[in-house]
Amino acid sequence: MTNAPWLDDDEQKAWRSYLQMRRTLETHLARHLQREFGLSESDFEILVNLSESETGRMRAYELGEATQWEKSRMSHHLTRMEKRGLIRKEACEARYPEIVLTDEGLAAIKACAPGHAGRVREFFVDVLGKERMLALGEAADDVIDAVDKHQRTDCPPEVRGCG
Repeated sequence: MTNAPWLDDDEQKAWRSYLQMRRTLETHLARHLQREFGLSESDFEILVNLSESETGRMRAYELGEATQWEKSRMSHHLTRMEKRGLIRKEACEARYPEIVLTDEGLAAIKACAPGHAGRVREFFVDVLGKERMLALGEAADDVIDAVDKHQRTDCPPEVRGCG
């Protein structure tokens, strides 16, 4: 880490632009999911993870790791999704049930995924172009690796995810 805690003007501008881009894109995509398919961003994230698993089922802790959600948030959201028929909880040999993608949940993700992917292409992939998109992907991987390393080495186990 550098000794200077403050960002210079160029660093501040880049950081703020990144934050605004992320919020703008996420909000736009979320509004389309909600308006066109009645799904929240959180619903979509769970459905994507379940639909991409080999068996269409995952343990809640696996979903928590994939989404980086706290246990309580995961539990409450899964309960809401189960009431809407998008997922079901099935008992298994382990202590906690498996979360299973229902036919209704699969139909929901199949219905919304093409439009969602199209918007990601239109507002992210096509705007950036191949070279900038690849550079951004590499930069994102570097940032994720740096944060992961920090969490493994500088955060006490009881405070994983610390600042």
